[in-house]
Amino acid sequence: MTSRTAHGPGASASAGAGTVLVATVVCLSLLLGVGVALVVGYSAAAQKANAAADLVALSGASAQATGEGACRGAARAAQANAVRLSGCRVVGDLLEFAVAVEVEVSVPHALPGLPDHLVARATAGRTAPDPPG
Repeated sequence: MTSRTAHGPGASASAGAGTVLVATVVCLSLLLGVGVALVVGYSAAAQKANAAADLVALSGASAQATGEGACRGAARAAQANAVRLSGCRVVGDLLEFAVAVEVEVSVPHALPGLPDHLVARATAGRTAPDPPG
């Protein structure tokens, strides 16, 4: 009595298809994981940039209100939060003013062709409330 084996002349055409399917699923899963990691990295950098811009603007406005100088206070807050202050502008006078800042945050593990830093802007200050009516 003869028996056929997977290596013999009567081997099935689908032999090894499971291996190819598993390898394909593993590769697609790895690519999906890398994609998710990139999205999470950029999302975290964007959140950090927005939060840092708000904090730097508020620090600048606080420094302006105490007479220290808005951009000096903003620069100190930017350095303490590990972001780069790329712009600072004060508009108004001593009592009514606004401090506008722009900060840059580096994106960890940025791929070539994608931005390696994100920019966020914020404004803070003291203005007189609108008159009623």
